Amino acid sequence: MDSSLISTLLRDLDNIVREIHTIYEASFKNYSLQKGQFAYITRICENEGINLADLSFRLKVDKTTTTKAVQKLIVSGLINKVQDVTDKRVWHLFPTAKTRELYSQIIAEKNRVLELCFAGFSNKERAAFGSLVTKMSANIAEEWKKTIHRDKE
Repeated sequence: MDSSLISTLLRDLDNIVREIHTIYEASFKNYSLQKGQFAYITRICENEGINLADLSFRLKVDKTTTTKAVQKLIVSGLINKVQDVTDKRVWHLFPTAKTRELYSQIIAEKNRVLELCFAGFSNKERAAFGSLVTKMSANIAEEWKKTIHRDKE
């Protein structure tokens, strides 16, 4: 059995993601955001009223991780949760005014980092890369869904 990688692409993508997250965490340190909280903030601001299950799905994390992260954001005064009027088991998440201000700064930083990543790329290369990543995401999505459902069994 051959135990060598056929490509280092996923390793390279992992490294890029870690580098980007390190930059984000340094940028958002002044806002007392903990590791990865900016991802929750952006999704909640972009989907006001989202519930925990949908937020978990969008972020590709388990519900326990989402619950802990959201609880920290609530304690920090960055997120409000409102109980659903028809299903008392469901909670909807909303950004506070402070978070809406922070959101615009997060997006500005994400756009800045995106420009760094694409330095030297033509518009055609950017579009091609976006299409390829979208295709890769679609390719792996079904296996990811099977995996998360298998973990629940």
